[in-house]
Amino acid sequence: MISMLFDQQFVTIAIRLVLALILSGIIGFEREMNKHSAGFRTHILVGVSACSMMLLSLYGFESYIDANIDIVRFDPARIPSYVISGIGFLGAGTIIVNGMTVRGLTTAASIWAVAGLGLVVGIGMYSMAILTTVIILLSLIFLNNFDSIVAKRVNKVNLEITINDFKDIESIFLKYNQFSIVVKNIEFINDHPDSPKVITEVDLGKNINKNDLYYELLNLKHIKQVKEI
Repeated sequence: MISMLFDQQFVTIAIRLVLALILSGIIGFEREMNKHSAGFRTHILVGVSACSMMLLSLYGFESYIDANIDIVRFDPARIPSYVISGIGFLGAGTIIVNGMTVRGLTTAASIWAVAGLGLVVGIGMYSMAILTTVIILLSLIFLNNFDSIVAKRVNKVNLEITINDFKDIESIFLKYNQFSIVVKNIEFINDHPDSPKVITEVDLGKNINKNDLYYELLNLKHIKQVKEI
């Protein structure tokens, strides 16, 4: 009985599940370190589950197919195709839309990528799975640093401005126009009606001194506070 349970097929399945756990866990650990909504455990669950679905598609119907070989048409890609389309609901849950700001897209993409990774491991393409993991991990780590370097070089900052009322926003943008500042993104926060906030992502260019801009903004009578975030 034990030999039937722990046969060569079981060993193959166990190796693939463990490899899916390790590879998806590595990617999830990077997300966990950066304190994203879907981290270590979520990525492991997605990767291992996708791998198990692929294994189910490959090995789960062997006895049925052998017994009905003349009438059964087997499509091993059918279950994986549903995994790929169905994982979207979990990715969508990590995306946060707040005003004009969208966050969580990279984490959603990493969840989708881990699902694909699990399928690749499940079918036994180990070298492709390892290479894919390396590429994803390098992209998450180094491209994030690259974005930070580029943002510093173009003098891009996020300013949180506390105002008396949202009607006073016009004065902020008039001041931006005086400095020829390009506004990349705007977010409105109204947690405290007496002190609403405007978060603007702006490109200051190379010739603008941040301190001069802060001084000019604080001189506006409707502005309570200006800080960089």
